[in-house]
Amino acid sequence: MFYYMPTRLFTEDECVLTHKDVLASLGDRCIVVTDKVAAKASGALRDVERALGDEGVAYVVWDGVTENPPVSACIEAGNVAAGEGAQFVLGIGGGSALDAAKAISVFAANPDLDEAGFYALRWANEPLPIALVGTTAGTGSEVTKVSVLTDRAARKHSIHDDRLYAAVAFGDSRHTHTCPASVTLSCGVDVIAHAVESYFSHKADEISRAFAVRAVRQAADPLASAASGSELDAEARRQLYEASILGGLAINTTGTCFPHNVGYYLTENYHVPHGYACAVFLPDMLTRVRQADPSYAQSFYAEVGMDEDALVGLVRGCLPTLDIRMTDEEILAALPRWKDNGSVKNTRADVSVDTIHQILLSMFA
Repeated sequence: MFYYMPTRLFTEDECVLTHKDVLASLGDRCIVVTDKVAAKASGALRDVERALGDEGVAYVVWDGVTENPPVSACIEAGNVAAGEGAQFVLGIGGGSALDAAKAISVFAANPDLDEAGFYALRWANEPLPIALVGTTAGTGSEVTKVSVLTDRAARKHSIHDDRLYAAVAFGDSRHTHTCPASVTLSCGVDVIAHAVESYFSHKADEISRAFAVRAVRQAADPLASAASGSELDAEARRQLYEASILGGLAINTTGTCFPHNVGYYLTENYHVPHGYACAVFLPDMLTRVRQADPSYAQSFYAEVGMDEDALVGLVRGCLPTLDIRMTDEEILAALPRWKDNGSVKNTRADVSVDTIHQILLSMFA
């Protein structure tokens, strides 16, 4: 059993300002990577700009991050960072912005690197140091070595490398208070997906299972409240944000299982937000892992304090109605992407390409 997560993590109110000296220790010039709306609305950009100003760190803001960020945009931002002489990259946002910041740190240090070289890990120079400020309770990207980007063929791919760990991450849950209900729910079920998939991964160990169980237990009540239409108070927001960090710590060891990778297909082709796209396959996965190993599944439900029906009910209560129709020809054309796929193989159940074929037919044909 082995666990490695070198990121310094702060998770209290005003942590960006309280620990602004840590940012200054990374360099005296940086690029701030974010989107055009959420970072400002959440107050995170204001806190970051004040912290950098107080410490005399020069910065340029690149706000070109979009949902499911393309590699091409990260290359563009990397060139901006290199041209500005940035010494570190500071990402603000949800999973898209944080994953983009990780990739931009690579391209900023390797201006001649192309997409193929990025995915092949042919990085001549070490990425720039990374600082991350989370604004959603979902991906847990703050504490992982993972970056999920969209390639030139419009396919989502994840890349895993120890060099992508942030030097420091800030998790002030107040920055999640302005998330719309749909974002809270989509990100929230992503937390559940991370935890469940991690627990039922072949790579799970005692440490990752502890993180996964705690993530489910901590996310369940605030997520159920959000699904019922209730406005979450500050304590519920804090619980949900910390659950997302725990989920990230869990998948940091195990990776994800088939719901995540099949979910990518829904996002790419039907524009389903990432969390919803993964969670829609969780009920089927829970059935299959229970059938494969009933005692192991029962230990999970005993630890999280709810049975399978309750967990499935929680997930489905968060999901919108997905108006998706697929022909068998469309599904057959997509199946090769899951042959020998690591996330599919990682699932603690008998899941194959034929299995995914039947799942997609039963849900969307």
